[in-house]
Amino acid sequence: QVQLVESGGGSVQPGGSLRLSCETSGFTFSTYVMNWYRQAPGKERELVATIYRSGSSTTYSDSVRGRFTGSRDNAKNTAYLQMNSLKPEDTAVYYCNAFWGGSSHWGQGTQVTVSS
Repeated sequence: QVQLVESGGGSVQPGGSLRLSCETSGFTFSTYVMNWYRQAPGKERELVATIYRSGSSTTYSDSVRGRFTGSRDNAKNTAYLQMNSLKPEDTAVYYCNAFWGGSSHWGQGTQVTVSS
């Protein structure tokens, strides 16, 4: 069955870094666009990064551009989100999403907390 498993979340001080991973199985990873979303308490889910199928093209929300880098390894069926210069407002549950056509799959999320 389809599985997306995020890892790499945790607690970090402002200015720190984390690298999230999204390991997938059960579908043809290379044909899917991979997205990273986040949801902070009391807020709507926000798309922060999109990694297109080859991995050579990525887009970012204004709030993370220049600090976050999305990537993927199609041989390992895994997507990544490198997060640098973290800010308290980056605190949220981060989700990976695989999307192609009418098919969309979600992971369970991983908590990122940025606090001094």
